[in-house]
Order: sequence, then structure tokens, then C-alpha cells
Amino acid sequence: MDTTCKYVISINREVGSGGRTIGRKLAERLGVKFYDKAVINELVKKFELSVEEIERLKAQRHHWFFNLSQTYIEGRNIEERFGKLPPVATSKNMYKVEKELLKGIADCENCVIAGRSAFNILRDEPNNFKIFIESTLEKRVERMMKNRDITEEEALRTIKMLDESRETYTKKFAKKSRYDSRNYDLMLNVATLTEDEAVDIILYAFGKFMK
Repeated sequence: MDTTCKYVISINREVGSGGRTIGRKLAERLGVKFYDKAVINELVKKFELSVEEIERLKAQRHHWFFNLSQTYIEGRNIEERFGKLPPVATSKNMYKVEKELLKGIADCENCVIAGRSAFNILRDEPNNFKIFIESTLEKRVERMMKNRDITEEEALRTIKMLDESRETYTKKFAKKSRYDSRNYDLMLNVATLTEDEAVDIILYAFGKFMK
């Protein structure tokens, strides 16, 4: 596997499949950073970003996302590096902000990104290995009950709600279904696999992809 070339691995996953944990372990094995939607949302909230603000940051700094992420990691006030920022982005602009942040990440470094939009937003990136991780409903419910300490009924209700909302979101912005196999380089059902076994399979497939 030639990992000297710039690459990004984007993971879309069903809630309760363990896809986030698999993504984190995959990043650890590759020695790269792992980003998920929680990190992106935290950056937006902490720095009150809008599309216009990101464009201004990009104009000021060539490696704008690296500087932004370092400021976040160090816990420093963003004004120390970038100056005063305008008001917070509206929810209407959230997808656009997420798009610019994801592109900034992919442009800056090799990484693994877990999020419902990355497979589509980064579809034209060179060496973008796109994965969809799924599992059986039984296993998803079992995992959610354990991880969230909720009842079976609550887990089923949560899965149904999130499946529908994520599909609606994807169709709205990507104009395609998140379950369409044509979106991905690898679709993996992990119902009978451990997290480490899933990582092994992904690494094997990724190695073939990067040849």
C-alpha cells in the first residue's frame, strides 16, 4: 500500500453499527487523524463559523484548516490568530460550512472522516476511499441498548428516527440515497465481525485501492 500519496477515507455508517469506533481504530492503525461529525459541529459552535468566515480564513492562511484545528486543540481564542469573526452561522448554512470544513481537512492531511456527508462532498478528491458500514437491526439494537443504557423499544425508536433523518438529509443535499452501493468503494456488513476484523478487511481493500 502506497500511503505516501495524499488520501482520505470517508465512512458513512448506520447508527448502532459501530462504524465510528471502527473508523477511529482504522485511523489509529494508519497513524492518521480521525474526524467525525461531532468534531465538525464543535468547530462550528466554538468558532461561530459561516461560509464567508471560512473563505476569509482560507484567503489569510494557506493551511487555514491546520491553523484552525490547532487553535481548537490548544484551547486558544481564535481571535488571537484570525481576528474578530462575524456572527454565528445559521442552520440554513450548516451544510455549506460542513462542506468547506471537510474539504479543508482533506486538503490538509491524510485522515479518516466519519460522517453522512463526506462520501459525497469529497467525491472528487483524489484517493478518496468511500466506505459504508452496516449491520443487522438485531445487532444495532443490541449495541445501542448497551452503549446508551436504553430499552429495546427506545433503541428501535431511535434507530428508526435517525435512519429516516439521515436518509432525508442525504437526499436533500447529495441528491442520492445513502444506501446506494454506487456511492462507495466498499460496503461492509459487520454483524458477524469484531471491530478489529472489520478494520483488517478495510485495510486490505484500501491497500488494493491505493495500488
